[in-house]
Amino acid sequence: MSATTLITSMEKLLKLHRSLLDLTTKKADIVKKGDMDALNQLIKDEQKHLTAISMIEKERLAATVAIVPELEQPTVSDCLEKVEESEKQKLEAVRDELLETVKQIQEKNEHNQQLIYQSMQFVNFSLSLVAPQPESFTYGPPAGHKKTAPQSSGMFNSKA
Repeated sequence: MSATTLITSMEKLLKLHRSLLDLTTKKADIVKKGDMDALNQLIKDEQKHLTAISMIEKERLAATVAIVPELEQPTVSDCLEKVEESEKQKLEAVRDELLETVKQIQEKNEHNQQLIYQSMQFVNFSLSLVAPQPESFTYGPPAGHKKTAPQSSGMFNSKA
């Protein structure tokens, strides 16, 4: 395998990550609308993307091991020292684009998590307004009164 194989796998990863970024952007709109069916379908699409990314990541790892066999899990940066100058520039450019795209995906995911959390808080608040407050079903003193224990004058009650 050569650097060309690594560049090709990195370009595939970049394409998939860009598509995943588009999905995370759509997810924010779907969460805002509250469309659960669309959200379920989008999550399925995300899972397909993640499966494909995982497969191509294995290809990328195999290509990096072929370029730098002395390391167990070499990175793209490790490969940059071993490839020719023309391939080095292309590989750096694809790596930088991929890193930026992954960063954008992380930011969008954090935003989506906040939206989902806020939606859950709203639903819980709405439910607490609609649902009746639980009443005490046990016998006891009225609210605000403490239960007092009968006074005992020891272990043996002589009044009996």
